[in-house]
Amino acid sequence: MQRVVNRSVIAKRILLPSAHRVNQRSLQAFYSSDVPGSNVPYKPYKAEESSLLTSIPSAADVVIVGGGVIGCSTLYHLAKSGVRNAVLVERHQLTSGTTWHTAGLVWSLRPNDLEVRLLHRSRTLMKSLEDETGVNTGWINNGGLFIASTKQRLDEYKRLMTLGKAFGIESFVLGPEESKKLYPLMNVKDIYGTLYSPADGTIDPAGYCTALTRAASKLGARVIQNCPVLDVETKIDDFGTKRVTAVVTERGTIKTPVVVNCAGAWSRTIGQLAGVKVPLVAMKHAYVVTERIEGIRNMPNIRDHDASVYLKLQGDALSVGGYESNPIFWEEVQKDFAFSLFDLDWDVFSYNIDGAINRVPIIEKTGIKSTVCGPETFTADHKPLMGESPEVRGYFFGCGFNSSGMMLSGGCGYELAKWVIDGRPEEDMYSYDIRRFSEKLIDNTRWLKERSHESYAKNYSIVFPHDEPLAGRGMRKDALYEVLRDAGCVFQERHGWERPGWFKPDDLAPPLDYDYYGAYGFSVNAENKYYDRLKMDYTFDFPLHHDIIRAECLGCRERVAVFDMSYFGKFLITGPDAQRAVDWIFTNNSSLAPGSTVYSCMLNKRGGVEADLTVSVLEPRGQGRPHDPRFEGHGFYVAIGGAIIQHGFSYIKDVIQDRGFDCCLEDVSEEMALLSVQGPKSRDLLQSLVDVDLGDKNFPFSTNKVVTVAGHKARAVRLSFVGELGWELHIPNESAKAVYRSIMEAGKQFGVVNAGYRAIDSLSIEKGYRHWHADLRSDDTPLEAGLEFTCKLKTDIQFLGREAIEKQKKEGLRKRLACFTIDDHIPLHGLEAIWRDEKVVGFLRRADYGFSIGKSIGYGYVIHPDGGVVNTDFLKSGNYSLEHMGEKIPAKLHARSPFDPKNQRVKGIYA
Repeated sequence: MQRVVNRSVIAKRILLPSAHRVNQRSLQAFYSSDVPGSNVPYKPYKAEESSLLTSIPSAADVVIVGGGVIGCSTLYHLAKSGVRNAVLVERHQLTSGTTWHTAGLVWSLRPNDLEVRLLHRSRTLMKSLEDETGVNTGWINNGGLFIASTKQRLDEYKRLMTLGKAFGIESFVLGPEESKKLYPLMNVKDIYGTLYSPADGTIDPAGYCTALTRAASKLGARVIQNCPVLDVETKIDDFGTKRVTAVVTERGTIKTPVVVNCAGAWSRTIGQLAGVKVPLVAMKHAYVVTERIEGIRNMPNIRDHDASVYLKLQGDALSVGGYESNPIFWEEVQKDFAFSLFDLDWDVFSYNIDGAINRVPIIEKTGIKSTVCGPETFTADHKPLMGESPEVRGYFFGCGFNSSGMMLSGGCGYELAKWVIDGRPEEDMYSYDIRRFSEKLIDNTRWLKERSHESYAKNYSIVFPHDEPLAGRGMRKDALYEVLRDAGCVFQERHGWERPGWFKPDDLAPPLDYDYYGAYGFSVNAENKYYDRLKMDYTFDFPLHHDIIRAECLGCRERVAVFDMSYFGKFLITGPDAQRAVDWIFTNNSSLAPGSTVYSCMLNKRGGVEADLTVSVLEPRGQGRPHDPRFEGHGFYVAIGGAIIQHGFSYIKDVIQDRGFDCCLEDVSEEMALLSVQGPKSRDLLQSLVDVDLGDKNFPFSTNKVVTVAGHKARAVRLSFVGELGWELHIPNESAKAVYRSIMEAGKQFGVVNAGYRAIDSLSIEKGYRHWHADLRSDDTPLEAGLEFTCKLKTDIQFLGREAIEKQKKEGLRKRLACFTIDDHIPLHGLEAIWRDEKVVGFLRRADYGFSIGKSIGYGYVIHPDGGVVNTDFLKSGNYSLEHMGEKIPAKLHARSPFDPKNQRVKGIYA
C-alpha cells in the first residue's frame, strides 16, 4: 500500500506564487497564518452579534452539543419533525471545529444502498434549502468522475453504476477518449476508463449550516454559541438504569432527558462527562488550493482512487487532497482549537500531490494559493458513530464521520432526529450504530488506533466482496482458536472476534501483529502468509480458493462437517417476568415445554427485524453452569449472531427496562464454545460420543437437552443453519478442546471435515436461510422476508411490532424477498440490479455460489415499479435478469429454496 515518493522532486515541481517561491524547509513557515480562515477557500461562518447573546433555557427536550454540520442538520430535522424545544450549544461559533475547513465534496454513489439513500437525502436538502430560507448554500452541481487505472477498479465502478440504477441515479462508464472530452485537462494515457456521475457536486459549509440553523430557529429551536459544556448529569432510576438528566454549561444548566454528542474531535471529552466511551481518533487531514487554472471552470470533481487523491473544482482553481498511509494522529486534542489549522507537513502530504500532478499535469506548473490542514475524526471501520449509547439511556452519538460528514449530513441528521424521537431510525442504520461495537472492545486503545489507521489508509482501496483487516487482530479469541489455527484455519475478524473463514491445513497462516503498512518506523512484515491468503480474494471473479470452499461445502452435504460458531452471542433470560418478556420481545411462540427451541425474530414497533435468533426453553434448577443454569420459574437461552451481540443484548435490555419487566438478562457469550456438527453422518458420529439417544423420537428437530459428550457436559440443540441433519453443542470453555478433538477423532471414519463461515455462507443461501443485516434487516418485516411462520399471529399473545405486521398483512406487501439463480458460470456478489420485464425492480442484497446446485444464487427484495402490491402472482408473471458489471444475465425466479425445497434433510430424510 505504501508508495515511496521523492519529496524533494515534488517540491521543485510545484510552483509557488512568484513572490514567495521558497525551499522545502520554509514551506510550513510560509503557509502558517494567524488569520482565521485565510487558507480556506470559503468565507468562514461569522455569527451575528445578537445570536451570541441567546439566553439559556432552564429545560429542553433535546440538547445537541456541537455546532458542526451534523449538529446543525440534526437540529434542523428535529425542528422539522415537530420538536420545538431543541437546543444546540456550541463552545465557540458554528462550524468552528472541523466543518468550516471541509472540502465540501458531495457524491451520489457508494458501495452500499444505505449510503446511496443518505446521500440522496443530503443532495435533495442542499438543493432545496435556499428556497426554504433565502440563504445561499453554495450548492454547485458540477458532476463527478471516478478514475479507473485497472480493470478491477472499473469493475468496482460498474457495480456502483448498477446499484445506482435501483435508485434512479444516472451514471455512465466512459472510455479514455470520452473522459478526455469531458475533462480536457486530464491525462488519460494510463487510465482504463472512468465512471461519470452527473448528480455530484459541492457545497459551501458556512452557507449550508447558516441555512440549516436559520430554518430551525424559525421553527422554535435555539442555537447558543460561546457556550462550553462543563458536565452531562445523569442519574440511576428505580430500575437501575443510568439516564441523562441535564447538560451543565458555563452559562447555566439545561434540564433534559436527551443529549446528542455532535462534538467531532472533541466528542471523547463530551463522552467522558457522562462516563460514555467514544471510539474515535482525531487525525490531521489536509488539502491544498491551487492558483487559477485556465480552462478548469465547470469541470467535474475527480476521485482517482488508485492514486489516493481527489481534485475538487474550486471556482477557477482546484482543491487537491487525499488519503496517505502515514496520517498524523492528533494525540492531544486542544480545548480551544477554533477556526484554527495546523501547519501542513509536506513529508506526509506529498503522497497525494504526486498523483494529482499525474492526473492533471497542469498542476505541476501552477502555484499553490493556500494549504488547509485541520482535524478530522476517524473510526475503527470508517463508519460514523450514531444512535443511543448502550451505557447511558438518552445519550446519543452523532460524530466520527471520517471526512464524510458534509455529504452525509442531510441523511444522517434526518435519521438521528428520528432515532431520538421514535427510538429507532427509519433506515437500517446498523452499520453506523454505536452498538455495533462491543462495550468490551471500544476502550481498547491498541485496537482503536490500529483499526482507525488502516481504515484511513485503505479508504480509497477497491471494495472487494471479501476482505479482512490486518489491524487489531487477535483481540478476542474463543477457546478453540489455537486448535483451529494449527488445523490451518484462515480466520475472519468480526468486531474483535477471530472466527473461522476457511481451512488450508498444509500451510498455516495466522494473522500477524499489525505493521502499519510500514509507516511510523514500523517494518513491514517480511513474510505475511495471512495477507497472501487475503489477496486470493482480491477479485470480482471466483476466488483462487474456490475449490477449497467447495470441498468444505460438499463435505457437509455428503458426509459431516464441524463448524466453530463460538463467537455467537449467548444470553440467559430468567426471573419472575421472564415468560412475559420473551412473549413480548420475540415473535415466535416461546410458551412451550422445557426442551423446546424455536427460531424467532425480534422486531421494532414498525415491524422491522432487529435480529433473528433462537430461543430455547430451559429446565429450572440446573447445575448452575452457563449451559445448565439454576433458576426458579421460567428460563430461556438465546443464541444470536456473533456480529450483533452488543446490538441484540442492548435491544433486549432496553425493552426490558422500558416495559418494566422483572427479569434478569445475562450475557454468557464468552463462557461457552459452540460447535455445530452437520451433515448426513452427523448423527452416527455424535451418537458414538453422547449419553442420550439421538433418534428422531427422543431428540426431534427444534429441541434441546443437556447431554454428556465425550465425558463433558454440554447443551445440545438440534438445529441447522446449513440445511442438514445436525446438532449444535454449547460447551463450557474448559471442555471445548477435549470435545472438539474427540469429535474429529471419532469422525475420521465418517470423512469429517473442518468448515468455516465461507462454507456457511454458501450452504445457507443454497437452503434459503436468512443472514441478518444482509437479506434481513431492521427495514424489512418478517412478512416481506418470507418469515411469517416465525410470528405467533394465530395466538392472542401480543408482541412488539405485531400491530404493524397485522396492518401490513391486511394492506398487502410493497416489497418481497425473492430468490434468483443464473445458468451463466459467473459469480454474483450482491448489489446486482434486478430487472423485471425491462424495468429495474430492486437489487440483490446477498449472493453466493451454491456448490450443490452448481449455480450462483442471489436474494433481493422486489418492488412494484408502479408502487403497487407485490404478491405471488406479480412475482411469477415477470421475466427476470440480473445486471452484473453492466451486463444483463437471464435469471430464474424460485418460489422456494432451490436446494431441498421440501425441507427433508434437516429431518434426517436422505433419499
